[in-house]
Amino acid sequence: MKRLQNRIAESRFALPVTAVYALATWLMLCATGCREYIELAMFSVSTYLMVELNNRNALIRVYSRMVSCAFLVLGTMAAPAIGSINVLAVQLCFIVAYLLLFSCYQDKRAQGRMFYAFTCIGIANIIFPQALFFVPVMWILTGTNLMAFSGRNFWASIIGLTAPYWFLAGYYAITGDFNNITSHLNVPIWNVSLEQAARLLEPEVAVPLGFILLMAVIGTIHFLRNSYMDKIRTRMIYEFVIVMTAFTTVFIALQPQYTEILTGILMINSVVLAAHFIALTHTKVTNIAFCVLALAALAATAFNFICNYAPQANNLSPWSL
Repeated sequence: MKRLQNRIAESRFALPVTAVYALATWLMLCATGCREYIELAMFSVSTYLMVELNNRNALIRVYSRMVSCAFLVLGTMAAPAIGSINVLAVQLCFIVAYLLLFSCYQDKRAQGRMFYAFTCIGIANIIFPQALFFVPVMWILTGTNLMAFSGRNFWASIIGLTAPYWFLAGYYAITGDFNNITSHLNVPIWNVSLEQAARLLEPEVAVPLGFILLMAVIGTIHFLRNSYMDKIRTRMIYEFVIVMTAFTTVFIALQPQYTEILTGILMINSVVLAAHFIALTHTKVTNIAFCVLALAALAATAFNFICNYAPQANNLSPWSL
């Protein structure tokens, strides 16, 4: 007998119902001035790409839309904290990069897709210079997990990574201001103050980050215990996601001033792991855990909405980057 979590996870109505809930919540955020419609449009595109990420890579071995549903729920829950244009733009770039990188599995001649994948990281790097730290990790995982690392793919990634700067160079050549092209990269590698670290304990930051981390931990433990049931390709992709989750978590701990953007990146990995747990467990304990987590997500969404709405009403926003 299927439990409630399995009926929801495998239902064809799960995604439409979740989408309506997310849309209604985002529209309330837009109406109160907490978010703008352009952020809603970017979040919608990211959600569609998460659907494609799941479909093209068969991340869950049963029919389920839990990857996109989890993305909608967590994205809506954290919208007041990580729903700014910069955060959503970087998040969108990473989703596209994942979509392209995963399609390169065991293909050492995928120069085109590798170029476009790292072009997305290059665009994210313009918005968030510290995104460059993810590149060596992604190179290693491309070789060890995707088995797609080769000399041609490496140079394609280098060209893709620098391609956005070619366009910037052209723009600054026209404007005559070349200093701006590298000024945003001139930031210290280690720059943490006690005030910045203490901000991780603030409820507005700690609640969405903590919930996303909790889902990642639960999903990781479940996958490591049951990975033998998945195909080799799926296991490799999930290991890629787990390493990226760990790296992003350490990054947040070391550089808390970038918590908002890094939480957006962490969420991509977390929803993939959480969806695997929700869709592929069927015990009484996990069913109860699913119900508790769903209610907690709704409560966290309401909490974040209230915490963000009060400052907005006084024209004071705690979510500026």
